[in-house]
Amino acid sequence: MHLGSQFWMTIVSGLSLYFNLSRHAFGDVQIILFPKYFSINSVLSAITLIQFGKINVTRNLWDLQVYTIYKQLIALCVCFLLELSIWLYVVPPVLRLIAAKTAIEKAVGLGKEVGRCDLGRLVDCPHYMTMHRIFRKVHMFMAIGNVVTIVCSVFHLAHIAS
Repeated sequence: MHLGSQFWMTIVSGLSLYFNLSRHAFGDVQIILFPKYFSINSVLSAITLIQFGKINVTRNLWDLQVYTIYKQLIALCVCFLLELSIWLYVVPPVLRLIAAKTAIEKAVGLGKEVGRCDLGRLVDCPHYMTMHRIFRKVHMFMAIGNVVTIVCSVFHLAHIAS
């Protein structure tokens, strides 16, 4: 379920909406989805981590396959901590930046393009460009963190499958 939600939000929903909605409509959707996505995934990561610990403690597998278990434990911890950190510390500023950028863009008639970012005459506005650069950096951190959590989930599921 965890990997499915990661895959759906990142690949199917994210790319489909980005290439089919105007930037402002896409931003409105992301404002709703980001908090839900990272909160649900934080909970699912925590459940996976707790269950992984319980299964390995009750079976006394810690001594038998220590190296494999530690790798999975590290991956699950990274996944949980990263999703929780993004949800608590990165999503709120991203949402504020999306709202602020959208308000400025609407005031000058931008944001109706689909699948690209045309800043038009806002390129000459230092306040907007500073906000835009900050948004890009914070959003990129969130995107990279999301990809890392997907890799951790795939890593864990590959060990379960083997």
